[in-house]
This record gives sequence, structure tokens and C-alpha cells, in this order.
Amino acid sequence: MAGKNRFSVSDRFEYLQGLVTEFQDSDSDEAKEQVLANLANFAYDPSNMEALRTLQVTELFLDMLTEENENFVEFGIGGLCNLSMELESRDQILQSGGVPLVISCLSSSRDETVLSAITTLMNLITASSRSEITDSAVLQCMLRFSHTQNPRLRNLACVFLQEHCTQKQVDTARHALQGQSQSAVGIPLPKD
Repeated sequence: MAGKNRFSVSDRFEYLQGLVTEFQDSDSDEAKEQVLANLANFAYDPSNMEALRTLQVTELFLDMLTEENENFVEFGIGGLCNLSMELESRDQILQSGGVPLVISCLSSSRDETVLSAITTLMNLITASSRSEITDSAVLQCMLRFSHTQNPRLRNLACVFLQEHCTQKQVDTARHALQGQSQSAVGIPLPKD
């Protein structure tokens, strides 16, 4: 019974291809949301990575980050968060110019979107992307998140600052934040 749910490589590809086709062919936002949620979940399984890359699901998720539908954005960034844990997919996100799109998700009013964006940014840090990801505006945002009432968001922002930033960067961002309003750098805190 344990092997009953296992897909062969070709079955897995065909199933994922069917989901992508369903997304493209659907006129229903609700149906598209369901497909995006499924694709984001499949992006968590390393055995699906090659098929998802071949089907250009990374680009699909990136495209969702500019949508007005907040569910599309949440599922898109959730999928990217899962994909970004794998090196080839991480590189594909970086090569597709994904960092600014992910950073834009920090302004979401949805905690899950912001949490996925922070995690994705941490996963995307490489020698060549570090300066863009640890830009002063991003650090100011993380400093603000580090003082929110939401413990998940507060803790993740603190990890970002401690693990991926120098003390000098944090001090510079803190100094820039002093005297600014609660909506500094145009990024409001998510609703708790």
C-alpha cells in the first residue's frame, strides 16, 4: 500500500503538466488559486523540481507576484519559497530577476506572504545576490518586522538580520530608520 501513491517520473510530469495547462486554460480565479496552491505544494518535493523547471513553473510563480489577487501572490511566493530551497531552482529565480519581485512581497498585508518572502530572500542569498537582498531598505523593513507583535514574523526577521547581515549594515539601517514614520520605506507592517 505504501507505494500506491508514488508517481513514475513520466506520470509525475504529465500530472504537473496537466495542472499548468489547467491554470492557463481556466477563466475562474478560484480554479486558478486551487491549481497554484497545488503547484506550490508540489514544489516542496525535490523529486518534482526538474519537471517544474521544465514546465516553467518558476516563471509562473514569479508572474503571480505582480497580480492584484492577493491569493495569487500568496501562492506564488509560497511556491517560490519551496522552489528556492533547491540550488538549480534558486539560480533560476535569480536569473529571472526574481529578487525585486520577492522584495515587493514584503509590503503585503498578509503574514503568510511576508513570511514566505523573507524565507525566500534568505534562500536566494548568494555571493552575487547578497548586496541586493541586504539593501538598506530591506534591512529597515526587517528591523520594523523585528518589533511586530507576530512572533513568527518577529523571529524570522531577527534570523534574517543576525544570519545574513553585518552589524554595520544593521546599524546603518537602524540609523536611517530613526525618526521615520511607521510606514518607512513605504512598507506597512502586516496586520497581526
